[in-house]
Amino acid sequence: MLKNREISMMESSVSTSTQGPDEFDRNVPRICGVCGDKATGFHFNAMTCEGCKGFFRRSMKRKASFTCPFSGNCTITKDNRRHCQACRLKRCLDIGMMKEILAWLVFFILTDEEVQRKKDLIQRRKEEEAQREARKPRLTEEQREVIATLVEAHHKTYDESYSDFTRFRPPVRNGPVTRSASRAASLHSLSDASSDSFSHSPESGDSKMNLSNLLMMYQEHSSSPESQEGDSSRLSMLPHLADLVSYSIQKVIGFAKMIPGFRDLTAEDQIALLKSSAIEVIMLRSNQSFNLEDMSWSCGGPEFKYCINDVTKAGHTLELLEPLVKFQVGLKKLNLHEAEHVLLMAICLLSPDRPGVQDHARVEVLQDRLSEVLQAYIRVHRPGGRLLYARMIQKLADLRSLNEEHSKQYRSLSFQPEHSMQLTPLVLEVFGSQVT
Repeated sequence: MLKNREISMMESSVSTSTQGPDEFDRNVPRICGVCGDKATGFHFNAMTCEGCKGFFRRSMKRKASFTCPFSGNCTITKDNRRHCQACRLKRCLDIGMMKEILAWLVFFILTDEEVQRKKDLIQRRKEEEAQREARKPRLTEEQREVIATLVEAHHKTYDESYSDFTRFRPPVRNGPVTRSASRAASLHSLSDASSDSFSHSPESGDSKMNLSNLLMMYQEHSSSPESQEGDSSRLSMLPHLADLVSYSIQKVIGFAKMIPGFRDLTAEDQIALLKSSAIEVIMLRSNQSFNLEDMSWSCGGPEFKYCINDVTKAGHTLELLEPLVKFQVGLKKLNLHEAEHVLLMAICLLSPDRPGVQDHARVEVLQDRLSEVLQAYIRVHRPGGRLLYARMIQKLADLRSLNEEHSKQYRSLSFQPEHSMQLTPLVLEVFGSQVT
């Protein structure tokens, strides 16, 4: 129907462009130049009725070739116009129905067979598209809810303004140069990197708050121990970075408590998971502030931009920092979506093989569920990303190695009273006691 209306509009526009309607008296009846019936207007450049207009169009559409059964000079009238198609078509041409217009319209007109073939093709393509759409991977409603929950949890526990960093004991970078700092400065490719510089939403808290209390009641607080004056230690950045890590641990706890199923675990298993995974999740989260251009962690203003030298002045060595920066570079280059990033953090935290975990099966069920959501998300949003999941899981293995090295360096640092007294109670509890 639409095709016919379009053709009629083209026919009328071409016809009226030859002779304007002002040349005719509207009160005088119009007569078809082919059969003498009442005309409806100009069609194909001639005044005709609807019947002769349709006959002329169909003849061209079918590429018809007619033969007169009589003398070839039949008189065409309204009553006998169906008797001789050959003379009727000849009459159409005689009164000026233009072949040029017909040739132009033929381009748009299909035969009945062609129309049917086109309809069949369109229908077949629709069916194929419907089948492809049905086979296309999709996230279930439950999976979408899990992702939305984790993204919201991350937003609530990660403050991109890093405004709370001003509450920490201030960074002091003018302390004596350590041997590790000297080595870091000589490595140009690694000279601008940071370790645990991570930031989150505002929080103020009691320095005596322990991990168990935080699990029972996570509140929006910030641990900001008072600055200690006259710190002449060579580890001049230790107080500031100790506050930063303590703050980050609180944010990891807040994130963990919003992971679906985490609260259903026993308090003992929650504590075991957090103690053993906290530093790994902090490293994952800190990738958001990591800058590939200068290998640094930028957490707001210049005062809170951290490089390797800064972290060596908190007691860590390049045995930890070099692989850490390599890890951050590799993770950054994966260009993870936010959903992938938060799922990886949750999977990292819910590892059933962590020391001290009692209900391994229950934790494994939670982790498997998150792994399935991550794989489904990759299938839906990364058609060519078949290897991405494997690369992400490899990052978790890398984090285990970094965790082990961090534990070694922390123990070495905490054995020195003048340094351990700079750490916050929460840092001492999470990293100080080994879960067995």
